[in-house]
Amino acid sequence: MGSTFSGIELGKRSIMANTDAITTAGHNISNANTEGYSRQRVQIKEFDPLYKPDLTRAERPGQIGQGVDVMSIERIRDTLLDKRIVAQANQESYWDTRSKYYMMLEQIYNEPYDVSIRSNMDKFWESWQELSVNPESKAARQAVVTRGETLTDSINERWTALNGVATIINGDIDATVKQVNDLTAQIAALNGEIVRSRAMGDNPNDLLDRRDLLVDKLSALIDISTDDRDPDEFMIHTGGEIIVQGSVRRGIELVPRYDDTGYNKVIWSDTQEDAFFRGGTLAALIELRDVDIRQEMQDLNEMTLNFADLVNDVHRNAVGANKVTGIDFFVQHSFVENTNGNYDRDGDGVLDTSYIFRFTGTNKLDLQQQVGIEGTITLSGKSGNVEIQYYHTDTVETVIARINDSQSEVKAYLDRDNHLVLKATASENMDNPDFVIRHVEDSGYFLAGYSGLLNGTGAANAYDFNQADSVNALVQGAQFAVSPVYNPAAYISVNSEVQKDVMSVAAGYKDASGSTAVGDGRAAVEIASIRNTSIMVGSMRTFDDYFADSVTKVGLKGQQAETNLLSQNAIMDDLRNTRDSISGVNIDEELAEIMKFQHGYNAAAKFITVWDSLIDTVINKLGV
Repeated sequence: MGSTFSGIELGKRSIMANTDAITTAGHNISNANTEGYSRQRVQIKEFDPLYKPDLTRAERPGQIGQGVDVMSIERIRDTLLDKRIVAQANQESYWDTRSKYYMMLEQIYNEPYDVSIRSNMDKFWESWQELSVNPESKAARQAVVTRGETLTDSINERWTALNGVATIINGDIDATVKQVNDLTAQIAALNGEIVRSRAMGDNPNDLLDRRDLLVDKLSALIDISTDDRDPDEFMIHTGGEIIVQGSVRRGIELVPRYDDTGYNKVIWSDTQEDAFFRGGTLAALIELRDVDIRQEMQDLNEMTLNFADLVNDVHRNAVGANKVTGIDFFVQHSFVENTNGNYDRDGDGVLDTSYIFRFTGTNKLDLQQQVGIEGTITLSGKSGNVEIQYYHTDTVETVIARINDSQSEVKAYLDRDNHLVLKATASENMDNPDFVIRHVEDSGYFLAGYSGLLNGTGAANAYDFNQADSVNALVQGAQFAVSPVYNPAAYISVNSEVQKDVMSVAAGYKDASGSTAVGDGRAAVEIASIRNTSIMVGSMRTFDDYFADSVTKVGLKGQQAETNLLSQNAIMDDLRNTRDSISGVNIDEELAEIMKFQHGYNAAAKFITVWDSLIDTVINKLGV
């Protein structure tokens, strides 16, 4: 049966439940501006009734209620929405990072026209054109040297600017790796605390909020997904790898990449294998440094190397006003001092590789002549060798175009003497060196007897750089050039011999008698004509193509990053607003909750007062 004092207990429970509700609302208001906080609600249920349905219950209708009980204090979260935000956040930060850095790149390329590389190169060509008209003029030679110095300075400055951006990105990668490790360590530690709290029967709402906030921050740095099916072992995945499992986390670290840049790559600390990320700030930074900026620097190096090589090729065969010949106009530094390009690539003290940039055949060719032979040319490509078919009805021009349009990293053209030239381009794969011809082979005779380049046909007579003295595969008399030191755009300059004596600037050629006629400007005309000659600057056919492509490419990629960022911002704003409407604290709503439970508290207090009066009557006044 019901106790005389049961009302006191019932009232006490009501006061305690309303007190907890008011305290929780106050906690919400206090944390209204706390990052990552989710509003909490007291889950109230009726207390177990006095009589349960068993044989000991009193024979009376119904059950006597015993008041209220606080079942739990829950945080208001939408789990599916949280997972969607975590999965999507990496794309927003990815495009945000790319957008910010492409703004820096656009500033580099948006030079005032009067001081841009293209403008300075135009002036350089014009100075040679002027020299061809006045080959005996010292002032015209001085103009060539001065404009050459201005051009090389602008090339150096652009390379320095690009390298500066890459260095900034490299520093950001170091900082981001540290942030990822710090966040995963904190999440793993929180997982342990949450499990211990739950084991005691508690609801660790604030710890869960803190973990969710850290997961949100991590999702902006790398692409992740969460798995909370096992409440005792919360897991985070990235790229098919587990990075956090319960209170255990995997670290990532930076190790040297062993190339000319001095940059580091990201690996897993436990397995030492390369770590790959498909989204987030870290993926964007690595892609910007190792793909975008690297490609811009390679393109600039490629343009610079081809430009200097073509000008030097004419200049060293021409004669200056002081009768000096054999001088390069621009400085070119060979990668190795060995005349055959032999290099110890694996560092064991034995020459094992040949670093050759350019081959030139011995035979003169006619672009419009049919080759009359067929076969397959095999050249090195970005991911293995590339095969190029040619047929007996093809012209020389067709075969050259087919080589240049292929995916090989070797380009072809005819030089000023109509000899076939093969040149290496920058390598897309970082494991392969830039401006090194790695493989040349022909099953037929186009590269062998026809153009006078290779000694013979087939694999047995192929040129392959993976051995010393690979140039022995070339026909005797075929010319070749050793590959340059990395980043020619960083060090290109006008030859000091030319700077000291401008009369060394070559404008004409020697005639059959070995002398140069007064007023001979043929070499100057030839250098000036390089401006519009199809000479394959990487995948571009002329220097004008290069400049148009470089500016357009940066502009389009910057626009792409900005457009995608706006799209991702809109998506994420919608998701975050939805989450805030569910989990965010509304001050007015919390005040209304406080008022509601205050009334409940007052009513419970009044109930206890009334019950106290009833008990007083029973104890002190009954029977009086």
